[in-house]
Amino acid sequence: MQQLLAVDWGSSSLRGALLDSQGRVLKERSFPRGILTVSPGDFATVFEACFAHWTGAAGTFCLISGMAGSKQGWLEAPYCACPAGFDEVASHLAWIRAGRIAIVPGLSCEHEGIPDVMRGEETQVFGALQLLGLQDGLLILPGTHSKWVHVAGGRIRDFSTSMTGEFYALLRQHSLLARSLPDTDGELDGEAFDEGVALALRGAGLLQTAFSVRTLSLFGRMAASRLPSYLSGLVIGEEIRTHALPAGMPVVLIGAEQLTERYQRALAQRQAVVRRVGAEATWRGLWALAQTIHPSWDP
Repeated sequence: MQQLLAVDWGSSSLRGALLDSQGRVLKERSFPRGILTVSPGDFATVFEACFAHWTGAAGTFCLISGMAGSKQGWLEAPYCACPAGFDEVASHLAWIRAGRIAIVPGLSCEHEGIPDVMRGEETQVFGALQLLGLQDGLLILPGTHSKWVHVAGGRIRDFSTSMTGEFYALLRQHSLLARSLPDTDGELDGEAFDEGVALALRGAGLLQTAFSVRTLSLFGRMAASRLPSYLSGLVIGEEIRTHALPAGMPVVLIGAEQLTERYQRALAQRQAVVRRVGAEATWRGLWALAQTIHPSWDP
């Protein structure tokens, strides 16, 4: 039976799933071997140590998405320019072993002469489109660097990046605000989070609204335990404030449940109707690409 080894190789982790010809997950494995832990020249060794028992099977084809295709990764897969669909991505694969192992390229686009890029998220987007039966919509991938992706006719038309997660970490750990915050975030305080989102949506920008974390603490108007949730609402709300939400367009959130729940809650203040997809989007996207690019892949 034809099998696909789908691999998501990011900066901090390495995940793999063995899929059958219908895209069903047979087995999954995860390792703390992101590309930042691998020395140049050792990628093949790490890959074989993790997946040799799967790649050894006759006919197994492997597709890798994520930072393994960056300059710091196994083999650079040059960016594919938007607009791009399955065919464009398939034609820009970086082959490690011809016909057996390939890396999916990232995508690039430009806004007012400024380039933007993604690696790995394009595969998640294609997977989500397949899972939900969509050809058009706005897909949001929250994270350290959140992506807002516009899709039309099954092709990624353009996208933009917001450094939301990174800005939260910087403010949380390295700013004056950190002095007002507890050591750990704790459970989400929904009311405090909602207050942060609401202020961000009606505010003049994060450079102004962020200081409210300090003043609410200073005047005793919000308990320290609630402030991390409030700050999270501020930065996520700021991200949402700066993006258009076309009326009637489907909005899809892709990512970990804890984070997509926060975005869905925040987007509700903009009256957005949201659907959510989890980690399965990566496997589905790689499976869909495999059908497009491998001549012997016959589901």
